[in-house]
Amino acid sequence: MDLKRLQYFTAVAEELHFGRAATRLNIAQPPLSRQIAQLEKDLGGLLFDRTRSQIRLTQAGEVLLLRAREILERLDSVNREVALVGKGGAGRLRIAFVGSATHGSLPNLIKSYRSQYPKVELALSAMNNAEQKHALIKREIDIGIARASLGDEEFRSVPLHHEPLILALPDSAPVKAQEVIRLADLKDETFILYPLRPRPSFADDVISVCRKEGFEPGDTVVTQDYQTAISLVAVGVGISIVPQSVSISPRPGVLFRSYDGFNPGTSLSINARRDSCSPHVSSFFDAARKFVFRSELVR
Repeated sequence: MDLKRLQYFTAVAEELHFGRAATRLNIAQPPLSRQIAQLEKDLGGLLFDRTRSQIRLTQAGEVLLLRAREILERLDSVNREVALVGKGGAGRLRIAFVGSATHGSLPNLIKSYRSQYPKVELALSAMNNAEQKHALIKREIDIGIARASLGDEEFRSVPLHHEPLILALPDSAPVKAQEVIRLADLKDETFILYPLRPRPSFADDVISVCRKEGFEPGDTVVTQDYQTAISLVAVGVGISIVPQSVSISPRPGVLFRSYDGFNPGTSLSINARRDSCSPHVSSFFDAARKFVFRSELVR
């Protein structure tokens, strides 16, 4: 069944007048009459009772009008849905993030994006930088939230958040009583670093901070992720240097303190493939830029 003829039939059936239907469809009346006649021929039955004074739907015409409205409404819904997905207003966006990002600005960014694009399904997963890089190359994710960035020319990257570093200490640590904790005074402590691999990584950033203070961590424990590192701090295995935002979420057995010494801070960035044509990626970057701008105004 020809879709255009179905639209023509619906107009005539609703107007019950060929002249008004032709005006509504912006076509001449004779071609409209021919299209309806051809539709009746194709279906093998009359759709209208025609008299000189009026036309009425036959029983077959009434059935077709009911079904035609359903078909046209469904088609219109499909068109709207496809257009919305094509503009990034619906569909699916796959986002990976480093574990420590969940304590900072990322949750608020996700909330902000959801409020602007409520029909977009977000698939969120935790990955370290190396896993994000691999997944972006393989097109297994659309966005990577990395610390500090993925450092690849094939990716575009925008900064999300910069923050100072702080100490994560066991709550039984003797230094917790000190008003000012000098990083250099902790050179004999066990430093818990992460991630285990790949390297270089945030672990190397911490080692670089220590070197700037004139010492090399002598005793280290390297774990695969932030969550494990904090768990080891909580049970007294050692201390760790972490982003300030992690102190927002208190952890039993862990004391967060600022320190006196070299503090370059740490950053989060949003990364995506440069060749990505996804409207969802573009809309997320736009939402992130607005979010960062508003955050800077509040500070």
